[in-house]
Amino acid sequence: MAKKNIKLSVAIAVFNEEKNLEACLASVAAFADEIIVVDGGSVDATVAIARKFTSRIIETDNPAMFHINKQKALDACSGEWILQLDADERITPALQNEILSVVNSGKSDINGYFIPRRNYFWGHWMRKGGQYPDYVMRLVRRGYAHFPAKSVHEQIEAVGKSGYLTEPMDHISYRTREDYWRKADTYTTLEAHQMKKNGVQKNAWTWFLYNVIKPKITFLSLFIRHKGFMDGWYGLVFAYWSALHFPITYKKFVQL
Repeated sequence: MAKKNIKLSVAIAVFNEEKNLEACLASVAAFADEIIVVDGGSVDATVAIARKFTSRIIETDNPAMFHINKQKALDACSGEWILQLDADERITPALQNEILSVVNSGKSDINGYFIPRRNYFWGHWMRKGGQYPDYVMRLVRRGYAHFPAKSVHEQIEAVGKSGYLTEPMDHISYRTREDYWRKADTYTTLEAHQMKKNGVQKNAWTWFLYNVIKPKITFLSLFIRHKGFMDGWYGLVFAYWSALHFPITYKKFVQL
């Protein structure tokens, strides 16, 4: 029997994602030619859930810079195109059709596509506050993209020309207060270590910068400039919690 021609691979790196992974994989199972899951040593049912959808599971450690495992997932793919996802993301039927149109079009001048995201905060679609459209590079041609693995907020970098899809994916990012702060703890820890690596000084100015200036600018930007107030209570809480990242990061930084 001839080997199946793999046009589209899906790459996912996970760690303890039993609450999210099944819905994510179910949203791509019908149209992906190959699914690669890199698991960073989950102790819940993540791997068992992944096995329902694919046998291509790579079990490894869980580095603090989790983009390292995302790159491992990219490297393991054999498809001409790779759709890189996080476990809390879902592909809608409309986006599926658009992705397949790109993959099967035969165009050779674009090596990466940005996809808009609908970000959900406590079940509410955040239409304002700089949260939509939240474009992320996710559909890439194999061999033409990689993760630099240097920053917590980085995206895939694609070589050459990039394009934009129009249909959004759903990003179920923060289901509960605990979910938000668990992820924020990871982000702020990584950012504190990056500050140390960058040689940021521990003095009165940096204290004032991270405890007063940056929080105030962030809150006003999200809630006023980007009209987060139009999302009501959700927009207010999201802007306030986003502002708190800076003093939390600074506190961790001075303890390093």
